[in-house]
Amino acid sequence: MKILIKLALTSLIGVTVMSITATADVAKGQKIYSKTVKPQCNNMTGSNFAGKHTQDQWEEIYDAGKLGDEISKICGGFKLNEKLHPHLYDFAYEYANDSGNVPSC
Repeated sequence: MKILIKLALTSLIGVTVMSITATADVAKGQKIYSKTVKPQCNNMTGSNFAGKHTQDQWEEIYDAGKLGDEISKICGGFKLNEKLHPHLYDFAYEYANDSGNVPSC
């Protein structure tokens, strides 16, 4: 019985940790923008980048799977790894032109 309880608790903790790390993060998106995207966008500020669209527009672009195309359009052909799209989307959504938030990059 002890082994079964230990196995169940271990599984629960494992699933919890994996679900937390699988979510996107605004701070991680800002870091990705600053280190990866910004140099490819002629050092466009994060505020200018995210301000290209409203939150609804960023959401439509992301839901349609066109975030990579939009980044490429804004940054002159730059292609960002698709694994990073959820984080950059969270960043762009958080600091969109209608959000009232201003990033520090």
